[in-house]
Amino acid sequence: MIYKVTINDKVYEVEVEKGKANLLRTTAVEAAPAPVAAAPAAAAPAAAPAPAPAAPAASVQAGTTPVNSPMPGTILDVKVAVGQAVKEGDLVVILEAMKMENEIYAPCAGTVAQVLTSKGASVDTGAPLVTIS
Repeated sequence: MIYKVTINDKVYEVEVEKGKANLLRTTAVEAAPAPVAAAPAAAAPAAAPAPAPAAPAASVQAGTTPVNSPMPGTILDVKVAVGQAVKEGDLVVILEAMKMENEIYAPCAGTVAQVLTSKGASVDTGAPLVTIS
């Protein structure tokens, strides 16, 4: 079979037979002809609606340790509540990113001071989810 492959403005014509490939010809790509001016459109398409504004950034209390989102995603479940005691390594939030459930664990022992997210919320990388004091 003969294939034509374009790489870096050069066309390589290659013949492949039973695991062997032979280069037949190399040519430069010709410049494309100038486009012909099209008739003006009857009506301009409507502009897409602007995306909804992002939720205001949650403020983290001073003297607390934030548990931040390691990646953008959607919160599937919040496993802690304000005032709950947690140990280092306890599950605090389940985050869905790229169709995968990611478990977010407490980085230290303490008491949950704030829950800054909720089930179904979309979060960005580095967004604080929970704070521990």
